[in-house]
Amino acid sequence: MSSPRSPHAGPALLSHGFRPFFLLASSFATLAVPAWMLAWTGRLELAGPFVPTDWHIHEMIYGFGGAVVAGFLFTAVPNWTGRMPVRGWPLAALGGLWALGRVAVAGGLPLGAGGVAVVDVGFLAVVAAMILREIVAGRNWRNLMVLIPVTVLLAGNAAFHAEAMREGSADLGRRLGIGVMVFLILLIGGRIIPSFTRNWLAKRGAERMPVPTNRFDMACLIVSAVALLAWAVVPGPVTGAGLAVAGVAQAVRMARWRGGVTWRSPLLVMLHVAFAFAPLGLVATGAAEWGWWPLALGLHLWGVGAIGGMTLAVMMRATMGHTGRELVAGPWLSAAFGAVVVAAALRSVWPEAEVAGVTGLDLAAALWTVAFGSFVLKAGPWLVGPSAGRRTVNP
Repeated sequence: MSSPRSPHAGPALLSHGFRPFFLLASSFATLAVPAWMLAWTGRLELAGPFVPTDWHIHEMIYGFGGAVVAGFLFTAVPNWTGRMPVRGWPLAALGGLWALGRVAVAGGLPLGAGGVAVVDVGFLAVVAAMILREIVAGRNWRNLMVLIPVTVLLAGNAAFHAEAMREGSADLGRRLGIGVMVFLILLIGGRIIPSFTRNWLAKRGAERMPVPTNRFDMACLIVSAVALLAWAVVPGPVTGAGLAVAGVAQAVRMARWRGGVTWRSPLLVMLHVAFAFAPLGLVATGAAEWGWWPLALGLHLWGVGAIGGMTLAVMMRATMGHTGRELVAGPWLSAAFGAVVVAAALRSVWPEAEVAGVTGLDLAAALWTVAFGSFVLKAGPWLVGPSAGRRTVNP
């Protein structure tokens, strides 16, 4: 069988999963938040099956987040299995199905709520089936566990649509989707961040390395998974306390990765900072269930800081590495990530603060848009064009 790195005869955009899906995700992120601000202020009417708030949450989690997850997995799985990556027309068709879901959810297709659900949920169902096929064919059994959060994300999306049709709004689907995305950050971030940090430190002859993954990491993941699932199903003071415990555990876990010494590598700093928003969100959301502050604080620490920050940082690094660019963020992409961090702080803590008629919410939305728009402008040509001559991907 040919190697996963065999030359691709078609367009470069369709040679690896990260290319179309990172471009789709970042472009959508650039457009969706301004659209949400227009809908929230009553200047844009969405004709889809969801109320505006549900549309915003659904599209950030299952739309934007779903595309990033697909791009990451369709690039990682061939490295795990040694099989050919999904390429060419199947990849184009899958990207088309994702785009069709975005149009359908916004009310752009002549479909009822059930038809919209079939189109939208169908994307994650196909992704899960394709990932399962590759893992089974490659006999890469240890990575079957990655299908668990993907399947829960699929179930959450189906529940979101079912709830919206039955109740008019989706609560369980919201929390399940957020919980799965946060857990994926804890799982995958906890795998790549200490590894990349160790490689970087080793090249510089450092003696102290990040603590290798051990039973403590697994215990933290189990506690976090249980806490997030319990909160999704039965939110309240008890499950809120579980989130807070999980947040403290993840903070201790992260402190073992030596993030403080990576300041000379912006790409590494980005990963550590983005991950830090996950335990912050766990503690803040848990405290909100006790009525200590608004729930929106913790949700946006997760949504803007953890999910937005981590997806942007991973897309930057993976795009550079897999297209043969040097792993150097540069001022443009560093500023883009900084914009997301400031947006997370403003949206979480100071959304109603106002200066010269501009609220913290307005500025946060603008910074988010600038951040992902900057990625599209800078990395878009890399994603569409051929790879450079060198490869700098960390193992």
